[in-house]
Amino acid sequence: MQRIARYIAGIIEDGSTLQIGLGQLAHEALQYLTDRKDLGVHSDVISEAIFPLLESGCLTGARKTSQPFKIVTSMALGSRRLYDLIDRNPLFVFQPIEVVCNPATIAAQHKMVSIAQALAIDLTGQVCVDQFEGEFLGGIGNQGEFLHGASRSPGGKPIICMTSTTEDGKTSRIRPALLTGEAASIARTDVHYVVTEYGIAYLFGKSIRQRATALIELAHPKFRPELFAQAQVLGYLPADQTLQNLRAYPVEEELTVTLKDGRTVMLRPALSSDAQGIRELFHHLSEADVYTRFFRNVRGLSDVEVQRLCNVNYEDEVAFVATTGNREALQIVGQSCYFINPTTNLADTAFMVHPDWQGCGLGSALQACMVNHAKRRGLRGFVADILPSNDRMLRLARNGTPNVQAERNSDSVHITMLF
Repeated sequence: MQRIARYIAGIIEDGSTLQIGLGQLAHEALQYLTDRKDLGVHSDVISEAIFPLLESGCLTGARKTSQPFKIVTSMALGSRRLYDLIDRNPLFVFQPIEVVCNPATIAAQHKMVSIAQALAIDLTGQVCVDQFEGEFLGGIGNQGEFLHGASRSPGGKPIICMTSTTEDGKTSRIRPALLTGEAASIARTDVHYVVTEYGIAYLFGKSIRQRATALIELAHPKFRPELFAQAQVLGYLPADQTLQNLRAYPVEEELTVTLKDGRTVMLRPALSSDAQGIRELFHHLSEADVYTRFFRNVRGLSDVEVQRLCNVNYEDEVAFVATTGNREALQIVGQSCYFINPTTNLADTAFMVHPDWQGCGLGSALQACMVNHAKRRGLRGFVADILPSNDRMLRLARNGTPNVQAERNSDSVHITMLF
Protein backbone atom coordinates (compact mmCIF):
# COMPACT_ATOMS: atom_id res chain seq x y z
CA MET A 1 0.00 0.00 0.00
CA GLN A 2 2.72 2.50 0.94
CA ARG A 3 4.70 1.75 -2.22
CA ILE A 4 1.65 2.48 -4.38
CA ALA A 5 1.03 5.70 -2.45
CA ARG A 6 4.63 6.79 -2.98
CA TYR A 7 4.39 6.08 -6.71
CA ILE A 8 1.21 8.16 -6.95
CA ALA A 9 2.77 11.01 -4.98
CA GLY A 10 5.80 10.96 -7.26
CA ILE A 11 3.60 11.84 -10.24
CA ILE A 12 1.95 14.87 -8.60
CA GLU A 13 3.66 18.22 -9.11
CA ASP A 14 3.61 21.56 -7.29
CA GLY A 15 0.54 23.61 -8.11
CA SER A 16 -1.68 20.62 -8.89
CA THR A 17 -5.40 20.60 -8.15
CA LEU A 18 -6.56 17.33 -6.60
CA GLN A 19 -9.70 15.24 -6.79
CA ILE A 20 -9.33 12.94 -3.82
CA GLY A 21 -12.35 10.66 -3.61
CA LEU A 22 -12.72 8.05 -0.89
CA GLY A 23 -10.27 5.37 -2.08
CA GLN A 24 -7.79 4.21 0.54
CA LEU A 25 -4.84 4.37 -1.86
CA ALA A 26 -5.60 7.97 -2.76
CA HIS A 27 -5.76 8.89 0.92
CA GLU A 28 -2.43 7.16 1.56
CA ALA A 29 -0.84 9.13 -1.27
CA LEU A 30 -1.80 12.46 0.31
CA GLN A 31 0.52 11.72 3.24
CA TYR A 32 3.48 11.96 0.85
CA LEU A 33 2.50 15.32 -0.64
CA THR A 34 3.25 17.53 2.36
CA ASP A 35 6.47 18.79 0.73
CA ARG A 36 4.62 20.10 -2.35
CA LYS A 37 3.74 23.74 -2.90
CA ASP A 38 0.41 25.41 -3.63
CA LEU A 39 -1.77 22.33 -4.01
CA GLY A 40 -5.50 22.86 -4.50
CA VAL A 41 -8.66 20.78 -4.16
CA HIS A 42 -11.59 20.48 -6.59
CA SER A 43 -13.32 17.25 -5.61
CA ASP A 44 -16.76 15.69 -5.49
CA VAL A 45 -16.09 14.66 -1.89
CA ILE A 46 -13.55 15.59 0.77
CA SER A 47 -12.57 13.74 3.92
CA GLU A 48 -10.13 13.99 6.80
CA ALA A 49 -7.36 13.04 4.37
CA ILE A 50 -6.91 16.78 3.70
CA PHE A 51 -5.72 17.48 7.27
CA PRO A 52 -2.01 16.63 6.67
CA LEU A 53 -2.01 18.95 3.66
CA LEU A 54 -3.65 21.78 5.58
CA GLU A 55 -1.38 21.36 8.57
CA SER A 56 1.78 21.39 6.42
CA GLY A 57 0.71 24.55 4.65
CA CYS A 58 0.97 23.06 1.17
CA LEU A 59 -2.80 23.21 0.48
CA THR A 60 -3.13 26.87 -0.50
CA GLY A 61 -5.03 26.69 -3.79
CA ALA A 62 -2.95 29.65 -4.97
CA ARG A 63 -2.41 28.25 -8.48
CA LYS A 64 -5.95 27.06 -9.14
CA THR A 65 -7.38 28.33 -12.41
CA SER A 66 -10.94 28.51 -11.07
CA GLN A 67 -11.77 29.67 -7.56
CA PRO A 68 -8.20 30.03 -6.31
CA PHE A 69 -7.56 29.80 -2.56
CA LYS A 70 -10.79 27.79 -2.15
CA ILE A 71 -11.46 24.08 -1.46
CA VAL A 72 -14.34 23.31 -3.81
CA THR A 73 -16.50 20.24 -3.22
CA SER A 74 -20.06 18.92 -3.07
CA MET A 75 -19.85 16.60 -0.08
CA ALA A 76 -17.82 16.03 3.08
CA LEU A 77 -17.52 12.73 4.88
CA GLY A 78 -15.63 12.38 8.14
CA SER A 79 -15.70 12.99 11.87
CA ARG A 80 -16.81 15.91 14.00
CA ARG A 81 -13.30 17.34 13.62
CA LEU A 82 -13.81 17.75 9.87
CA TYR A 83 -17.29 19.20 10.24
CA ASP A 84 -16.14 21.69 12.86
CA LEU A 85 -13.36 22.81 10.49
CA ILE A 86 -15.84 23.35 7.66
CA ASP A 87 -18.52 25.12 9.73
CA ARG A 88 -18.66 28.82 8.73
CA ASN A 89 -15.17 28.52 7.21
CA PRO A 90 -14.85 30.67 4.03
CA LEU A 91 -12.03 28.39 2.82
CA PHE A 92 -14.64 25.80 1.77
CA VAL A 93 -17.05 26.27 -1.12
CA PHE A 94 -19.86 23.73 -1.56
CA GLN A 95 -21.55 23.56 -4.96
CA PRO A 96 -24.06 21.20 -6.61
CA ILE A 97 -22.59 17.94 -7.78
CA GLU A 98 -23.49 18.66 -11.42
CA VAL A 99 -21.40 21.83 -11.24
CA VAL A 100 -18.36 20.39 -9.48
CA CYS A 101 -18.30 17.28 -11.67
CA ASN A 102 -18.84 18.97 -15.01
CA PRO A 103 -16.00 17.64 -17.22
CA ALA A 104 -15.58 21.07 -18.84
CA THR A 105 -15.12 22.69 -15.42
CA ILE A 106 -12.66 19.99 -14.38
CA ALA A 107 -10.70 20.28 -17.63
CA ALA A 108 -10.39 24.05 -17.16
CA GLN A 109 -8.34 23.56 -13.99
CA HIS A 110 -4.59 23.75 -14.51
CA LYS A 111 -2.77 20.51 -13.55
CA MET A 112 -5.94 18.70 -12.52
CA VAL A 113 -5.16 15.32 -10.88
CA SER A 114 -7.82 12.63 -10.55
CA ILE A 115 -7.04 9.46 -8.58
CA ALA A 116 -9.36 6.47 -9.11
CA GLN A 117 -8.99 3.16 -7.31
CA ALA A 118 -9.79 0.25 -9.61
CA LEU A 119 -10.90 -3.30 -8.88
CA ALA A 120 -9.67 -4.85 -12.14
CA ILE A 121 -8.06 -3.92 -15.46
CA ASP A 122 -7.53 -5.91 -18.64
CA LEU A 123 -4.44 -5.93 -20.84
CA THR A 124 -5.90 -3.39 -23.26
CA GLY A 125 -6.46 -0.85 -20.45
CA GLN A 126 -10.21 -1.25 -19.83
CA VAL A 127 -10.91 -0.56 -16.14
CA CYS A 128 -13.64 -1.77 -13.80
CA VAL A 129 -14.16 0.33 -10.67
CA ASP A 130 -17.44 -1.00 -9.29
CA GLN A 131 -17.55 -4.80 -9.75
CA PHE A 132 -15.29 -7.72 -8.99
CA GLU A 133 -15.97 -11.24 -10.26
CA GLY A 134 -19.63 -10.32 -10.77
CA GLU A 135 -20.24 -8.77 -7.37
CA PHE A 136 -21.06 -5.08 -7.08
CA LEU A 137 -18.77 -3.47 -4.53
CA GLY A 138 -19.71 0.14 -5.10
CA GLY A 139 -20.90 2.62 -7.67
CA ILE A 140 -19.16 4.36 -10.53
CA GLY A 141 -19.91 7.76 -9.01
CA ASN A 142 -18.25 10.67 -10.78
CA GLN A 143 -14.94 8.97 -11.49
CA GLY A 144 -15.44 8.93 -15.23
CA GLU A 145 -16.09 12.67 -15.36
CA PHE A 146 -13.00 13.47 -13.31
CA LEU A 147 -10.70 11.17 -15.29
CA HIS A 148 -12.10 12.58 -18.53
CA GLY A 149 -11.65 16.14 -17.32
CA ALA A 150 -8.15 15.56 -15.93
CA SER A 151 -7.04 14.04 -19.23
CA ARG A 152 -7.94 17.32 -20.96
CA SER A 153 -6.59 19.64 -18.29
CA PRO A 154 -3.34 21.48 -19.15
CA GLY A 155 -0.74 19.42 -17.31
CA GLY A 156 -3.48 17.19 -15.89
CA LYS A 157 -2.96 13.62 -14.73
CA PRO A 158 -5.71 10.96 -14.63
CA ILE A 159 -4.39 8.16 -12.41
CA ILE A 160 -5.76 4.62 -11.97
CA CYS A 161 -4.35 2.83 -8.92
CA MET A 162 -4.84 -0.67 -7.58
CA THR A 163 -3.11 -3.49 -5.76
CA SER A 164 -1.89 -6.07 -8.24
CA THR A 165 -3.74 -8.90 -6.47
CA THR A 166 -6.61 -9.46 -4.09
CA GLU A 167 -5.78 -9.27 -0.38
CA ASP A 168 -5.21 -13.03 -0.16
CA GLY A 169 -2.82 -12.88 -3.12
CA LYS A 170 -4.71 -15.62 -4.97
CA THR A 171 -6.20 -13.57 -7.79
CA SER A 172 -4.61 -11.05 -10.12
CA ARG A 173 -6.49 -7.81 -10.63
CA ILE A 174 -4.71 -7.47 -13.99
CA ARG A 175 -6.50 -9.80 -16.38
CA PRO A 176 -6.21 -10.86 -20.04
CA ALA A 177 -9.83 -9.68 -20.34
CA LEU A 178 -12.37 -8.42 -17.84
CA LEU A 179 -14.60 -11.20 -16.57
CA THR A 180 -18.33 -11.53 -17.12
CA GLY A 181 -19.83 -9.26 -14.50
CA GLU A 182 -16.90 -6.80 -14.61
CA ALA A 183 -18.06 -3.89 -16.73
CA ALA A 184 -15.56 -1.61 -18.45
CA SER A 185 -16.62 1.44 -16.46
CA ILE A 186 -13.55 3.42 -17.61
CA ALA A 187 -12.83 3.20 -21.32
CA ARG A 188 -9.26 2.42 -22.38
CA THR A 189 -9.19 5.74 -24.25
CA ASP A 190 -9.46 7.64 -20.93
CA VAL A 191 -6.72 5.68 -19.14
CA HIS A 192 -3.38 7.44 -18.85
CA TYR A 193 -1.49 6.38 -15.69
CA VAL A 194 -1.87 2.97 -14.06
CA VAL A 195 -0.10 2.33 -10.74
CA THR A 196 0.41 -0.85 -8.73
CA GLU A 197 3.02 -1.79 -6.15
CA TYR A 198 5.20 -2.93 -9.07
CA GLY A 199 5.47 0.43 -10.77
CA ILE A 200 3.82 2.97 -13.05
CA ALA A 201 2.66 2.52 -16.65
CA TYR A 202 1.69 5.36 -18.96
CA LEU A 203 -0.77 3.96 -21.51
CA PHE A 204 -2.20 6.93 -23.38
CA GLY A 205 -1.41 6.81 -27.08
CA LYS A 206 0.16 3.37 -26.81
CA SER A 207 -0.56 0.37 -29.03
CA ILE A 208 -2.24 -2.75 -27.69
CA ARG A 209 1.13 -4.49 -27.72
CA GLN A 210 2.73 -1.70 -25.70
CA ARG A 211 -0.20 -1.62 -23.26
CA ALA A 212 -0.14 -5.37 -22.69
CA THR A 213 3.63 -5.39 -22.14
CA ALA A 214 3.47 -2.49 -19.66
CA LEU A 215 0.54 -3.93 -17.69
CA ILE A 216 2.12 -7.40 -17.43
CA GLU A 217 5.11 -5.69 -15.81
CA LEU A 218 2.72 -4.17 -13.22
CA ALA A 219 1.30 -7.58 -12.31
CA HIS A 220 2.53 -9.76 -9.45
CA PRO A 221 5.48 -11.82 -10.77
CA LYS A 222 3.73 -15.13 -10.12
CA PHE A 223 0.91 -14.16 -12.51
CA ARG A 224 3.09 -12.72 -15.28
CA PRO A 225 3.79 -15.98 -17.19
CA GLU A 226 0.09 -16.81 -17.54
CA LEU A 227 -0.81 -13.22 -18.48
CA PHE A 228 1.99 -13.25 -21.04
CA ALA A 229 0.81 -16.56 -22.53
CA GLN A 230 -2.79 -15.35 -22.71
CA ALA A 231 -1.69 -12.10 -24.35
CA GLN A 232 0.00 -14.13 -27.08
CA VAL A 233 -3.09 -16.31 -27.54
CA LEU A 234 -5.21 -13.16 -27.90
CA GLY A 235 -2.78 -11.75 -30.46
CA TYR A 236 -1.71 -8.82 -28.29
CA LEU A 237 1.93 -9.97 -28.28
CA PRO A 238 3.86 -11.69 -31.09
CA ALA A 239 4.77 -15.35 -30.82
CA ASP A 240 8.52 -14.58 -30.87
CA GLN A 241 8.39 -12.26 -27.87
CA THR A 242 9.59 -13.77 -24.60
CA LEU A 243 9.08 -12.98 -20.94
CA GLN A 244 12.37 -12.64 -19.08
CA ASN A 245 11.81 -10.40 -16.07
CA LEU A 246 9.84 -11.96 -13.22
CA ARG A 247 11.07 -9.73 -10.41
CA ALA A 248 9.48 -6.70 -8.77
CA TYR A 249 10.60 -3.40 -10.27
CA PRO A 250 13.46 -2.09 -8.07
CA VAL A 251 12.44 1.54 -7.64
CA GLU A 252 15.36 1.99 -5.24
CA GLU A 253 17.72 1.64 -8.21
CA GLU A 254 16.34 4.75 -9.94
CA LEU A 255 18.91 7.52 -9.92
CA THR A 256 18.65 11.14 -11.10
CA VAL A 257 21.98 12.46 -12.37
CA THR A 258 23.06 15.99 -13.30
CA LEU A 259 25.42 15.96 -16.28
CA LYS A 260 28.33 18.28 -17.07
CA ASP A 261 26.15 20.64 -19.10
CA GLY A 262 23.56 20.97 -16.32
CA ARG A 263 20.93 18.71 -17.89
CA THR A 264 19.45 15.94 -15.75
CA VAL A 265 18.53 12.38 -16.66
CA MET A 266 17.05 9.47 -14.79
CA LEU A 267 19.00 6.22 -14.87
CA ARG A 268 16.85 3.18 -14.18
CA PRO A 269 16.58 -0.54 -14.93
CA ALA A 270 15.21 -1.19 -18.40
CA LEU A 271 11.70 -2.58 -18.88
CA SER A 272 10.22 -4.63 -21.71
CA SER A 273 7.95 -1.68 -22.41
CA ASP A 274 11.04 0.42 -23.25
CA ALA A 275 11.31 -1.37 -26.60
CA GLN A 276 9.85 1.44 -28.71
CA GLY A 277 11.95 4.08 -26.96
CA ILE A 278 15.12 2.06 -27.58
CA ARG A 279 14.20 1.61 -31.23
CA GLU A 280 13.75 5.38 -31.53
CA LEU A 281 17.13 5.91 -29.86
CA PHE A 282 18.75 3.59 -32.40
CA HIS A 283 17.29 5.54 -35.31
CA HIS A 284 18.84 8.75 -33.97
CA LEU A 285 22.34 7.27 -34.10
CA SER A 286 24.66 8.17 -36.96
CA GLU A 287 25.93 5.43 -39.29
CA ALA A 288 29.31 5.65 -37.54
CA ASP A 289 27.65 5.26 -34.10
CA VAL A 290 25.71 2.23 -35.30
CA TYR A 291 28.83 0.59 -36.72
CA THR A 292 30.90 1.16 -33.56
CA ARG A 293 28.06 -0.24 -31.42
CA PHE A 294 27.13 -3.30 -33.51
CA PHE A 295 30.35 -3.86 -35.54
CA ARG A 296 28.28 -3.94 -38.71
CA ASN A 297 26.04 -1.68 -40.76
CA VAL A 298 22.48 -2.04 -39.47
CA ARG A 299 19.47 -0.18 -40.85
CA GLY A 300 17.04 -1.25 -38.15
CA LEU A 301 16.57 -3.49 -35.14
CA SER A 302 14.28 -6.49 -35.26
CA ASP A 303 11.83 -7.11 -32.44
CA VAL A 304 14.11 -9.83 -31.11
CA GLU A 305 17.12 -7.51 -31.15
CA VAL A 306 15.24 -4.73 -29.38
CA GLN A 307 13.96 -7.10 -26.71
CA ARG A 308 17.54 -8.29 -26.20
CA LEU A 309 18.33 -4.74 -25.04
CA CYS A 310 15.49 -4.29 -22.55
CA ASN A 311 13.66 -7.59 -21.92
CA VAL A 312 16.32 -9.11 -19.65
CA ASN A 313 16.18 -11.47 -16.69
CA TYR A 314 18.42 -9.44 -14.30
CA GLU A 315 20.21 -12.63 -13.36
CA ASP A 316 22.88 -13.00 -16.04
CA GLU A 317 21.51 -10.13 -18.18
CA VAL A 318 21.18 -6.54 -16.93
CA ALA A 319 20.13 -3.39 -18.77
CA PHE A 320 19.69 0.27 -17.87
CA VAL A 321 18.21 3.22 -19.71
CA ALA A 322 18.70 6.96 -19.34
CA THR A 323 15.46 8.91 -19.74
CA THR A 324 14.53 12.56 -19.98
CA GLY A 325 11.19 14.35 -19.93
CA ASN A 326 8.01 13.41 -18.10
CA ARG A 327 6.09 10.19 -18.63
CA GLU A 328 3.75 11.82 -21.13
CA ALA A 329 6.69 12.61 -23.42
CA LEU A 330 9.42 10.28 -22.19
CA GLN A 331 12.56 9.96 -24.32
CA ILE A 332 15.25 7.34 -23.91
CA VAL A 333 18.58 9.06 -24.59
CA GLY A 334 20.93 6.30 -23.48
CA GLN A 335 21.03 2.55 -22.99
CA SER A 336 23.61 0.23 -21.46
CA CYS A 337 23.71 -3.45 -20.66
CA TYR A 338 25.96 -6.18 -19.39
CA PHE A 339 25.88 -9.94 -19.89
CA ILE A 340 27.60 -12.18 -17.36
CA ASN A 341 29.92 -15.03 -18.26
CA PRO A 342 29.54 -17.37 -15.26
CA THR A 343 32.81 -19.13 -16.08
CA THR A 344 34.92 -15.99 -15.65
CA ASN A 345 32.54 -13.94 -13.47
CA LEU A 346 33.13 -11.09 -15.91
CA ALA A 347 30.46 -9.32 -17.95
CA ASP A 348 30.42 -8.04 -21.53
CA THR A 349 29.20 -4.44 -21.76
CA ALA A 350 27.65 -2.27 -24.47
CA PHE A 351 26.32 1.30 -24.71
CA MET A 352 24.16 3.51 -26.92
CA VAL A 353 23.98 7.29 -26.39
CA HIS A 354 21.85 9.73 -28.37
CA PRO A 355 24.05 12.08 -30.47
CA ASP A 356 22.57 15.14 -28.74
CA TRP A 357 23.66 13.69 -25.39
CA GLN A 358 27.21 12.66 -26.27
CA GLY A 359 30.12 14.49 -24.70
CA CYS A 360 28.21 15.60 -21.60
CA GLY A 361 29.08 12.69 -19.31
CA LEU A 362 26.05 10.47 -19.93
CA GLY A 363 28.19 7.49 -20.97
CA SER A 364 30.26 7.86 -17.79
CA ALA A 365 27.09 8.07 -15.69
CA LEU A 366 25.70 4.89 -17.26
CA GLN A 367 29.02 3.11 -16.77
CA ALA A 368 29.24 4.17 -13.11
CA CYS A 369 25.68 2.96 -12.58
CA MET A 370 26.52 -0.45 -14.06
CA VAL A 371 29.80 -0.74 -12.16
CA ASN A 372 28.05 -0.09 -8.85
CA HIS A 373 25.35 -2.61 -9.73
CA ALA A 374 27.88 -5.25 -10.76
CA LYS A 375 30.02 -4.73 -7.66
CA ARG A 376 27.01 -5.32 -5.41
CA ARG A 377 26.51 -8.63 -7.20
CA GLY A 378 30.13 -9.66 -6.68
CA LEU A 379 31.32 -9.54 -10.29
CA ARG A 380 35.09 -9.37 -10.94
CA GLY A 381 34.79 -6.79 -13.70
CA PHE A 382 33.69 -5.88 -17.22
CA VAL A 383 35.05 -6.73 -20.66
CA ALA A 384 34.39 -5.01 -23.98
CA ASP A 385 35.56 -5.20 -27.58
CA ILE A 386 35.96 -1.71 -29.03
CA LEU A 387 37.01 -0.56 -32.49
CA PRO A 388 40.44 1.12 -32.45
CA SER A 389 38.92 4.23 -34.05
CA ASN A 390 36.30 4.60 -31.29
CA ASP A 391 38.31 7.00 -29.12
CA ARG A 392 35.31 8.02 -27.02
CA MET A 393 34.50 4.49 -25.90
CA LEU A 394 38.16 3.69 -25.31
CA ARG A 395 38.44 6.70 -22.99
CA LEU A 396 35.21 5.69 -21.24
CA ALA A 397 36.49 2.16 -20.64
CA ARG A 398 39.85 3.34 -19.35
CA ASN A 399 38.17 5.72 -16.91
CA GLY A 400 35.81 3.08 -15.55
CA THR A 401 38.11 1.56 -12.93
CA PRO A 402 41.77 1.98 -11.92
CA ASN A 403 42.68 -1.50 -13.11
CA VAL A 404 42.20 -1.58 -16.89
CA GLN A 405 43.96 -3.91 -19.32
CA ALA A 406 43.92 -3.38 -23.10
CA GLU A 407 44.83 -6.00 -25.70
CA ARG A 408 44.97 -5.05 -29.39
CA ASN A 409 43.60 -7.64 -31.81
CA SER A 410 43.51 -7.50 -35.59
CA ASP A 411 40.29 -5.50 -35.77
CA SER A 412 39.46 -4.45 -32.22
CA VAL A 413 40.77 -3.57 -28.79
CA HIS A 414 39.81 -6.02 -26.04
CA ILE A 415 39.34 -4.14 -22.77
CA THR A 416 39.25 -5.79 -19.34
CA MET A 417 38.14 -3.62 -16.41
CA LEU A 418 38.75 -5.31 -13.08
CA PHE A 419 36.99 -4.02 -9.98
